[in-house]
Amino acid sequence: MTESYSKAYFERLNAQGAVVEILEVQFNPTEFSMEKAAQIAEIAIPGIDSPILQFVRGQNEKVTLELFFDTTEDGTAAGATSVTTKTDGFYALVKMSGEEHAPPRCRFGWGDEFPGLVNQAGTVSGTRKALDCIVESIQQKFTLFSPDGVPLRATLTVALREYKSLETQLQQLNLQSSDHTKVHTIQRGETLPQIAYKAYQDPTQWRLIANANNILKPRDLQPGQILELPPLNP
Repeated sequence: MTESYSKAYFERLNAQGAVVEILEVQFNPTEFSMEKAAQIAEIAIPGIDSPILQFVRGQNEKVTLELFFDTTEDGTAAGATSVTTKTDGFYALVKMSGEEHAPPRCRFGWGDEFPGLVNQAGTVSGTRKALDCIVESIQQKFTLFSPDGVPLRATLTVALREYKSLETQLQQLNLQSSDHTKVHTIQRGETLPQIAYKAYQDPTQWRLIANANNILKPRDLQPGQILELPPLNP
């Protein structure tokens, strides 16, 4: 579990989601912005006043903030400490990871709680501790230099994009409507009758799931496989 920090913090995660490095934010940001959007399609119907709006999918949450770094306490003359000793670790978060062949996953947080909705879409059923994310972009701006040209102050503009695995999203959505198709991620040891009981309170409906997913060998379910759970016929 992520510890509580009085300062804003970044954690670098490995492919399994474990913390491998904590990056020190020298000064807490004075503000940060959050953005969440939905992709909506317009369906044009001749003869009506305005098009019908159709929800397509949600979009990743985005967080943007500025971080300030300064090394003038170590002196500003010859031999001064470069501010890049504090900023390079952050700049590396947008670089491709050799382990994942993509920028590493990160976690950004500040204090015991982090703003935002948790679990079911549109409801708050708990508080999240931090934002799991990918660093989308970093812009470095150096604003003070030593006589030798060593950068001593820098402002980093950081754009973060929310990261959620498919399994996490399905769990948080927790779709409940009985007249809509739902999805289920197979867990190790699960059987179709068990899944049918969870979905319909009727284990005999396993054939409905098998037919909807073209499953010819019901005993050969693979953990991690995504199943469609169709609605029961009225």
